[in-house]
Amino acid sequence: MDLYMMNCELLATCSALGFLEGDVYHKEPDCLESVKDLIRYLRHEDDTRDIRQQLGAGQILQNDLLPIITQHTQDKPLFDACIRLMVNLTQPALLCFGKVPDDPAFRHHFLQVTSYLQAYKEAFADERIFTVLSETLYNLLQLDWEQRAEEDNLLIERILLLVRNVLHVPADPYEEKNVDDDASIHDKLLWAVHMSGLDDLLKFLACAQSEQQWSFHILEIISLMFRDQTPELLVSAGQTRSAQEKQKDMQELELLRQKELAEKRSRTLLRGTRHSRFRGSYVIQGLKSVGEKDVIFHQGLHNYKNYSHDAGKPVRRVPKRKQMAQDSESRRRSALNVRLFLREFCIDFLENCYNRLMYLVKEGLIRERAQQHDETYYLWALTFFMAFNRGQNFRPDVVSETMSIRTFHFIEKNITNYYEMILTDRNDATSWSRRMHLALKAYQELLLTVNEMDRSKDENIRHSSNVIKSNIFYLMEFREIFLTLLRKFDERMQPRSFLRDLVESTHLFLRMLERFCKGRNSLVVQKKRVKRRKRSKKSLQTEATAEDLEQTWQIVSEELRSSAFQLSESLTEGAVPFDAASETPVNEQRTEALVRIQDCIMSRSGPEALSLLRAARAVWPEGDTFGSVEVEPEEELELLKQILFTKLPRSVPLDSALEEEDGVELEEEEELESIAVSETEFNFLDFIKRFASPQVVRPYVILLRSYSQNSSHTNHCIARMLHRLAVDLKMEALLYQLSVFSLFNKILGDPAASAYQELVTFTKYVLNRFFVFAAKNNKAFVELLFWKNVGAVREMTEGYNKEGEGTKKKGKWTPEEEEQLQRLYEEYRDSGVPDVVETLLPLLSSSRTRREVVSHMVSMGLVDSVKDLKKERKGTRIVLWTEEQEQELQMLFEEFRDSDDVLGNILKRITAKRSRARIVDKILSMGLVSDRRDLYKKRQRSAPGKSAGMTEEEFFDMTGESQEKDVEEEEEDKSEQDEDEQDNEDQAGNSVKRGPKGMSRVIASEKIHSLRNMVQTLQQQGLSGPVLWLQNCLNRTADDREEDGVSHPVALVPLTEENEDAMENRAFQKLLRTIGIRAPSDGQESFWRISPSLSVDQLRKLAASLDPVEETAPEGNSEGNNDNSLPVEMEDDDDDDDDDNQELRAQALRALLLSRQRKHTSAKSKDSPSPEGSSDTAEPSDRIEERISKKRSRVLDDDDDDDDEQRDADPLSRSNFERSLDSDRESPAAPAKRRYKRVLSDEEDEDN
Repeated sequence: MDLYMMNCELLATCSALGFLEGDVYHKEPDCLESVKDLIRYLRHEDDTRDIRQQLGAGQILQNDLLPIITQHTQDKPLFDACIRLMVNLTQPALLCFGKVPDDPAFRHHFLQVTSYLQAYKEAFADERIFTVLSETLYNLLQLDWEQRAEEDNLLIERILLLVRNVLHVPADPYEEKNVDDDASIHDKLLWAVHMSGLDDLLKFLACAQSEQQWSFHILEIISLMFRDQTPELLVSAGQTRSAQEKQKDMQELELLRQKELAEKRSRTLLRGTRHSRFRGSYVIQGLKSVGEKDVIFHQGLHNYKNYSHDAGKPVRRVPKRKQMAQDSESRRRSALNVRLFLREFCIDFLENCYNRLMYLVKEGLIRERAQQHDETYYLWALTFFMAFNRGQNFRPDVVSETMSIRTFHFIEKNITNYYEMILTDRNDATSWSRRMHLALKAYQELLLTVNEMDRSKDENIRHSSNVIKSNIFYLMEFREIFLTLLRKFDERMQPRSFLRDLVESTHLFLRMLERFCKGRNSLVVQKKRVKRRKRSKKSLQTEATAEDLEQTWQIVSEELRSSAFQLSESLTEGAVPFDAASETPVNEQRTEALVRIQDCIMSRSGPEALSLLRAARAVWPEGDTFGSVEVEPEEELELLKQILFTKLPRSVPLDSALEEEDGVELEEEEELESIAVSETEFNFLDFIKRFASPQVVRPYVILLRSYSQNSSHTNHCIARMLHRLAVDLKMEALLYQLSVFSLFNKILGDPAASAYQELVTFTKYVLNRFFVFAAKNNKAFVELLFWKNVGAVREMTEGYNKEGEGTKKKGKWTPEEEEQLQRLYEEYRDSGVPDVVETLLPLLSSSRTRREVVSHMVSMGLVDSVKDLKKERKGTRIVLWTEEQEQELQMLFEEFRDSDDVLGNILKRITAKRSRARIVDKILSMGLVSDRRDLYKKRQRSAPGKSAGMTEEEFFDMTGESQEKDVEEEEEDKSEQDEDEQDNEDQAGNSVKRGPKGMSRVIASEKIHSLRNMVQTLQQQGLSGPVLWLQNCLNRTADDREEDGVSHPVALVPLTEENEDAMENRAFQKLLRTIGIRAPSDGQESFWRISPSLSVDQLRKLAASLDPVEETAPEGNSEGNNDNSLPVEMEDDDDDDDDDNQELRAQALRALLLSRQRKHTSAKSKDSPSPEGSSDTAEPSDRIEERISKKRSRVLDDDDDDDDEQRDADPLSRSNFERSLDSDRESPAAPAKRRYKRVLSDEEDEDN
C-alpha cells in the first residue's frame, strides 16, 4: 500500500470518529471500529513512523481522543479502545526508533515525533482528563481480586502506562523559556495530577499488599514526577530561610562583587585615564618571534596579557571521540504550590510506602522479574528519598529497608557492571555512564545517611551506624571502590558532574574511615590477593648418587626393623594404589604405584612405602611384581631395596607434551588464578598511600580547572585530598607538573583569589617547596614536563640512581671468552643443529645464561638481531595445510577410525607434527566427524591385552639394559612415549592379534542375541510398529551410506504419534542405545542420531536382528544354542569361527574357575585378586570372560536402568561405547575389583 492510499484511508478513518461542536463531542456510529482501525494501522507502520507522524500532525489525540474519554466515559468498549490507542501514540520516541538515529533523515523523523509528543503533553495538562482517569482507576481498585476480570487488570496497567508516557515526554527548552518559580508544562501536569487525586491512588498502590504487581510502574511514575526537582529545594519549600542560608547567599553575592571590583581595578592600572590616539609599537623582550628577534607588539598595553602566538589561527577541531562528555543535568525551581504539593507527597510516601515499595522492587530485581535497566529507578528513588529524609527531620526507621549491607553490595555490583559495559559497549557508553553516575550517587547517599546516623543522639542509632561502618570498612570491595573509580576515570565518557560526585564521595568516605580508625587501637580488615601462577610442568629430576641411595636405604631399613614390620591402622587404610574411577589404564596405574613406593622411600617414609607395597600386592598379585602372597618380611625389605635402586620411567602424558609444543596460546590457558583471602591490620596512612598515583591526581586536577564554577565544598574536597598527598605523605613532588603549575598561576592571578583562600594557601605551599627543591636539583624544571609516580618522586627527592645501580651486575666478557664464543659459533653455525645457542652453552669455559650469550653475540656483530637466534618451538611454523597433508590426514583417519585412540594414532604417524587442538579442528572442518567427542580416547573395560606405556618385562625384569633404554627414551622426547607401545606390540606375537578378532565374534553374537530378546519384550508391550520403523531407518541409512560412500549422523525423526510415544519409552531407548544410536547431546539437539561409526554391514546386521521374533529359546540354552538364535551370524561365520568361539569360551570358564580358587586361598578376601590379569596367556580368555560375565551374572546393589544400559552398551559402535563410559550417570568400569565385589555367578545363584 503506497503512502497516498494510506493517507486517504487515514483521513477517512479519522473522519469516522466524530466531530467537536463547541465543547460537546458528537461521536459517529462507527467510532469504535475507527479507533480499532487506527490501532491496526499503527501496528503496520514503517521505520519512519509515518502513521504516528500523520496522526500527530492531524491532532487526533487533542481533538478526538481526549474529548471522547472525558465525555463518553460510560461507553466502556470505546473508552478501553481509546486508552489503548493513546498508550500507543504517547510511547517515547526512543522506544519507537530503538535509539537516537545517526542518519540525518531518521534524526528528522525522530525530532518530529518528539515534537508531537510535547504537544500531547501540553494537551494532557488538564484537570478534567486526570479526573476521569483517577475515577476509573479508583472504581477498578474497589473490586476484589475475585471480582476483578482480566480486562480490568489490563485497563489498570494501561492507565498507569499512559500516565508514565505523558510524564516521560521531555520539555522543549526553546518553547518553554521559563524562569525559576514559573509554572512549566510539567508543573501544570503535576498540578492536574494532584487536583484529580491521582497522587493518592499512586500512594495506595505503592503500599497496598494486594497491588504489589504494579510496584515497578508506580516507582517509574514517581521518579518521572520528581524529574526536575532536588531534595534540598523541596525540603526548604514554604519555610523561612535560616540564618545559615542567608549567610551563604551573602557570601556568594560578596564573591561576585569582589570579582567585579578586582577586574575593574586591573583594567584601570593597565591604561591611563586619557585615551591615546596613537596605539604605538612595543618590543616584548625574551619572547622570540618566528625568527631570532623579539616579538614586536602593535596593540595597546591593555591587550598585552591576552597576546598569544595562536592569535588569528583557526581553532583546532577536536575529534568527537576525544571530546569531553557533556553534563545532561538540568535543574530548575518549580512553582511554589507544586513544590509544596511534592513535599507533602514525599513526607507521606516515606511514612507509609517507601520501605515496602523498595523491598518489592529489590526482590523483583534480584529475581530478574523486571525489565532491562529498571534498576535505575530503584537507584534514583534511593538517592532522592534518603536525601529528603536527611533534610526533613531525619528518621532512620522510614528508610530502614535500604540501610543494609545488602544494599551496599547491590550498588557496588551495579557500579562494576556499568563500568564493564562502558568498556565493551562503546556505542552506548554515554547511557552506561549515566547509569553508573546514578549508582555512584546512591552509594554517596548511603554514606551520608550512615554519617548522619553517627551524629544522632540516640545510642541505638549510633550503634547501628557503627555496625554498618565496621562491615563497610572490613570488606575490600567497599574500601577500594572509590580508588578504582578514580583510577579508571575517563573524561571522554564520564561528565564533570560524575567527577564532582566522585571526589565528594571519596572525601566523605576517607573522613569517616579516618574518624573510625582514631577511636580504635587497631582495625582488622579483609584482604584479597589474586595469585597467578602457571601450571607446573614436569621436568627431569636430578638423580641421586649411589651414596645418597645407600644412606637413605640404611635409615629406612632400620626404621622398618625397629617397628617389626608392623603398620598402624591409619596407614593400612590410607594406602590406595588403585583408582577405579580414573581413566588411566590398569597397567599404567601399576607403574605409578611403583613410582609412588620409590618416592616414599626417597623421602624416608618407610612405613608408608611398606603399606603401599602390601596394598599393591593385594590388587596385583599376579606375576609376583609386588611379591608373592606369602612373602616374608625380609623378602619385602629386599623388594623395597630393589625398587629404590631401580631407575623407573617417569613419563609425561602425550597430551600434555603436545600441548606444551602448541605455543603461547596454550601457555595462556595454563595460567591459573586463585584468590587468597586473609585478614590484616589496617593502617590508614598506608591506605592513603595508594592514592599517591598520577592516575588519581589527574582527575583532581581536571576538576580543579573549573574552580570558579565549583562550590566551596567541592574545592575543599579537592584541596583536602591534595593536602593529604603533599603534606601527610610528603609527596608534593607528585604535583610538580607544568599543567598543574599553570593552573596554580591562574588561581594566584585571579582577581577574586581572596574567595578561594584555602586553594591559595595550598598553592603557595607547593610552589615554595618546589623552588627549594629546584635549588638542589638542576633537573627540576625538566621534570615539570612529566607526570611522576612514587618511584620517580623518590628518585627526584633522594637522588637519581647511577646507570646500572640497583640491578644485578653482569659478568664482563674477557677477550679470551669472546674469541672462544666467536670460534664456536663459526664452527657450529652451518652444522645444521636445530639450536646453535643450546649447543654452545655447555662448550663455553664460563657458565653463561642463554640471554647473556645471545645479547653478547648481537653486540659482537655475529648476528644481526636476537630474532635470528630465537628458540624455535615444534609445530609453530606449520600454519596452513597442504593438499597432500589433508590427504594424509584423511587416510590416517580412515585407517584408525575404529581404534580405541584415533587421535593418538594419528599424532604418532602424521608426517607434519602439529598440536592436538589443530588436528582436531582440521578433522572437524573436513567433515570426517561431526562431534569432537568422537575423537576422545576410549577406555578399555579390561586391563589385559595392550600396555599403555611399557610391557611387564620392561618394568620388572630389572635388567640394566632395559633401564638404560627407558631413561634414554624419556630424555629423547617425553611427548612421544606412546611410540614404545608400538614396539612392544610388535614383540607380542600373533596370539595377541588373534584375541580381539575372536572376541569380537563372541561379542557380536551375544549382542544380537540380546537385541532379539529386547525386540521380543517390546513386541509384548505392543511396540512392534516402532521396531519395524527403526528397522527400515537402519536399512535406508545403510543403503545411503553404501551409495554415497560417506558416513554422517542421521537423525531419527518420528512422524507418527505411535513413534513419538515409543521414543519416550525407556525400554525402546535402551534398544536404541544398544544398537548404537546416540541420544541428543547438550541443549541444541532434539532427535536421536544413528552414529556415523556404524558401517554398512553392521547396520544391515542390526536391522536383520530386529526381525519379529516368533519363538524364543530358553535362557539356559542361550549360550549353547546360538545356531538357532543367530541366523544372521551363521551367514557370515564359517565352521572354523564356531570352533574358535567354543575354544575361547572354554578358556574363559577355566579362567573363571582359577579365579574362584584364588579367592578361596587368599588370606584377605577384600584384597582378593581379579581374574583379569592372571597371566599373559590368559589375556584373551579374560576379555571374553569380562564380556560373558555381564550376561551370565546379576547385579546385587544397583538395579536402575543406567546399569542396564551400561551392560547392554553397543560394542560395535565406538562412539556409543565412548559416551557410555563418559556419561555422568554410569559408573566408570573398575576392572576386576568392582566386578568381583558386586557380581554373583550363575552357579552361586543356583545354590541360593
